[in-house]
Amino acid sequence: MVHIIYLHGFLSSPKSVKAQLVKDYVLKNHSNIQLHIPALPGSPLKALAVIEQLISKIFDCDVQSGSRNKDTPINNIRFIGSSMGGFLATHFIEKHGGKAVLVNPAVEPFKLLKNYFGEHTNPYTGELFTIDESNVEQLRDLYRQTKKNDSNYLVYLQKGDETLDYRLAKDKYGSDCCIVEEGGDHSFVGLENHLRDIFRFILD
Repeated sequence: MVHIIYLHGFLSSPKSVKAQLVKDYVLKNHSNIQLHIPALPGSPLKALAVIEQLISKIFDCDVQSGSRNKDTPINNIRFIGSSMGGFLATHFIEKHGGKAVLVNPAVEPFKLLKNYFGEHTNPYTGELFTIDESNVEQLRDLYRQTKKNDSNYLVYLQKGDETLDYRLAKDKYGSDCCIVEEGGDHSFVGLENHLRDIFRFILD
């Protein structure tokens, strides 16, 4: 059984359009895949803990100590990450190895978070949480450098992304890893047209 973890973005949830597109595609096309779509809290550290617990459960290992079951090596981790989920996926790939497909990923969200200071309600889950300076520092600590054109990443970007500058991701991950489309928006219009290629990459 292949395990893939889908990480949604900020103020999103497993019920988002992209998450459901991925879920439906897996159900129809890949009976050998176990897809996990955790609900991520608004706090970066709480989201991190949720993902770490999920990895530990899937791979029978302690992600804090690095111990693992030799029959399920942790470098078999595979992620699909959207926006903030792409940032978090990068953190785990750089920490543990594995492969990831990133969709309009956040590159340096700690530089943007001040625009979101204050109280928030997740429109999907109803979760109430507050964003402040401590969350900025949490995200700084989670940032990981990446090697340009690392073959473990496939990055989908749309120039019309109104939330994030696609050029930051293209520069961070390298042109060879990126598929850049004209137009579109932050939701990544037409993701369903790429799902076959996404799973071909992530399962290779």
